[in-house]
Amino acid sequence: MGIGSGALSPLDTAAAGRTAGRCGRDGDGAGAGEGDRDRSGTPAGTPGTAGPGTDRLGTDHPGTDRLGTDCLGTDRPGALNAHAQMDHDVRGPGGPPHERPLPLPGGQDAHLPGGQDALRRFAAVWSRAVYPATATSMTRAEFEDYLVPLAALLRTALRSQPFDPEPAAEVGAALVRAHCTDPDALSLILGAVDSYLVLYCPPDRNLSDEETRARCSRLQHTVAAGFARALRERTLAEQEALSRAALAAQAETERALHTSEERFRAVFEGAAIGVGIADVEGRIMDVNDALSRMFGTNAAEVTGRNVGEMVHPDDSPDVWGLYSELVRGERDYYRVEKAYYRGDGSVLWTDLSVALLRDAHGRPQYQLALMEDITERRLLHEQLRYEATHDALTGLPNRTLFFERLDRALAPGEDRFGVCYLDLDGFKAVNDSLGHAVGDRLLVAVAERLRSCAEEPAELVARLGGDEFVALLTGPTAQEDAAALARRMLAALAEPVRLDGRDLSVRASIGIVDGASGESGAAEVLRSADITMYRAKAAGGNRYELADADSDARVIARHSLTNCLPAALDNGEFFIEYQPLVRLNDGTVRGAEALVRWLHPVHGVLGPDQFIPLAESTGLIVPLGRWVLQEAARQARAWRSEGTNEGPMRVNVNLSPSQLRHPSLVADTVAVLDSSGLDPSALCLEVTENALIGADEEELRPLRQLADLGVDIALDDFGTGYSNLSYLRRLPVSTLKLDRSFTRGMQRAPADPVDVKIVEGIVSLAHTLDLSVTVEGVETGTQAEHLRVLGCDTAQGWYYARPGPPERLHTLSLVDAAS
Repeated sequence: MGIGSGALSPLDTAAAGRTAGRCGRDGDGAGAGEGDRDRSGTPAGTPGTAGPGTDRLGTDHPGTDRLGTDCLGTDRPGALNAHAQMDHDVRGPGGPPHERPLPLPGGQDAHLPGGQDALRRFAAVWSRAVYPATATSMTRAEFEDYLVPLAALLRTALRSQPFDPEPAAEVGAALVRAHCTDPDALSLILGAVDSYLVLYCPPDRNLSDEETRARCSRLQHTVAAGFARALRERTLAEQEALSRAALAAQAETERALHTSEERFRAVFEGAAIGVGIADVEGRIMDVNDALSRMFGTNAAEVTGRNVGEMVHPDDSPDVWGLYSELVRGERDYYRVEKAYYRGDGSVLWTDLSVALLRDAHGRPQYQLALMEDITERRLLHEQLRYEATHDALTGLPNRTLFFERLDRALAPGEDRFGVCYLDLDGFKAVNDSLGHAVGDRLLVAVAERLRSCAEEPAELVARLGGDEFVALLTGPTAQEDAAALARRMLAALAEPVRLDGRDLSVRASIGIVDGASGESGAAEVLRSADITMYRAKAAGGNRYELADADSDARVIARHSLTNCLPAALDNGEFFIEYQPLVRLNDGTVRGAEALVRWLHPVHGVLGPDQFIPLAESTGLIVPLGRWVLQEAARQARAWRSEGTNEGPMRVNVNLSPSQLRHPSLVADTVAVLDSSGLDPSALCLEVTENALIGADEEELRPLRQLADLGVDIALDDFGTGYSNLSYLRRLPVSTLKLDRSFTRGMQRAPADPVDVKIVEGIVSLAHTLDLSVTVEGVETGTQAEHLRVLGCDTAQGWYYARPGPPERLHTLSLVDAAS
């Protein structure tokens, strides 16, 4: 309530009172060193006061750090040495440390063992930063002593093994108890800890800088959490006290109205909180001095106004409904947080309690308002809320605020929504090559460009973490708007970012999801956007893609299969089928290729193309490949033991690139051969051409070792890579497996003459290098005859037999696959 100007605000009045109190307490020996800005009101430039150009920690001119030293760590002329300055700050001019006037948190002694000098220096810097924003009754020297055990707590937590940041919560609580509750206090507290804790209280040397920074950051978070928790508890206690005071004031006021106007006036004028009386029509009849001071005006300017005029844009929807119910006599009391305009136009936030006073017959007669100024607490709450909902690096809304907005946008009855999920392409390379500091600066620059792309109030750009950003749009044209926003984002990032004299190109992939509200949840929307974004990356990046339900379903199915893979191997869900390798000159079975299958309990039999890439990506390909090798070797040994008339049998087993690079490949293969009793010459390991492209001698060493043992090495899918014939001479291979693409033109007569010439040349070269040639994908008799005439050694394909159980290996169909 209240209009007026010309008088000091309650905050100004309170500040003046604290200043006056400290002027009376702080004197000689109070511990304020030169360069400190005490809150006694001493003019700038006088002894003990930082002159123009100083910051709040006493730094007095550019080129020096905050401890009074120059940027190279040397003392500047005329300034105290940094450590001497700290001693000066802690002990005062030539005196011993001041006795503390208040008990320290947790009853700890200030005289802590080990590193006391460093602790006091840190406490001095900390005190210098925080003290101007406190409302404590302590002098600065007393406050500095109060911080010493808190600094010890932080140092102990920083050095703890294992690391435990929880004791730092007590530091935040202790600072609240010391009345460090001004809106700027928390940022000053955390700023000093961030800048100086590690400097004066370094951890053990075996911790890396990155771990040290991470510990310091977590300590700051815990201090902030303890600070917020203690502040909330104090606030609740104050509110409870206010509630009791309100009830007591109501009871006392009613008795005073009925018994003695003088007694009521004493209570009314002597109340520490603002009190106002209005009739049921809303006309203000009287206010006390405390309320007048809150509004920065006098009582005459407030009385006579109507309560209904005191509307503020931030009023909650139910404030005036409660007021109407009270003046009609439908309720006796309500309590809300309400904002008013002061006489100078500033905003006053109050904890407002309004009670209805009735006459002797129970009819509504007056309304009694009790007000507490909570502006300072409200500002601190808003600051904490901002820090909790915005990214500390870029200043963009963070994941918390984005999900709050997304949940509202997805609520039934709202407009359509659109989400753009953006991830930078190749950002990891920037961090790895230029360092995380440059990476952070690049993220800040990217965030500024993305923020400028949000042109409408309904468009929100947030940072989810790392190099992931997201935008939310609402409205009937959300799909078109989302695509337009994605194009603006890509255009904004097209121009390189210049950092430290170098131009860094920025590319991004964006996935777009849109839909009607009430149809999907937030997690489902973000999952679809993430999947779509990776589709854009797979398509080359620096583009956007629209969500597609079928693509999402395929990715989700792949993820489900990936999760089932480890248990499938343990549960024996894999089995092997064998496809015959037929000698072309006589049509006999020379061996077989082992092909793994997955008997999934839900999806049935799955081919290797459906799960081998997943096993590769998860690392499960190594144990799975080892199992296939064991089973195939056991089966080959069984075939040899049967002593068939067709001659010695050989089994081919595929090696993945991950297996090829695994350090135990040779040892595992030897162990399998020993355990199965299989001769090495009966085993052939197939390696794809692409896996060997560019391989150096170190990478080829395992294959050479296996070849020296007598194991055959086959180059699979020959012709699908670079088909560099010159490098065949240095590879330890004995067989070329020609890809089916070269022989497809021979399936029908007449054969494609180009394919015939290509195959003829490859076979001639292979035989010159003493390599045998196997052809994959033979599907017709005509094709098989062409390959026999061209000199190919062995073949496999559906013309001979489809993959099947080992007992059917010698059962050849010899039927064209097309028929």
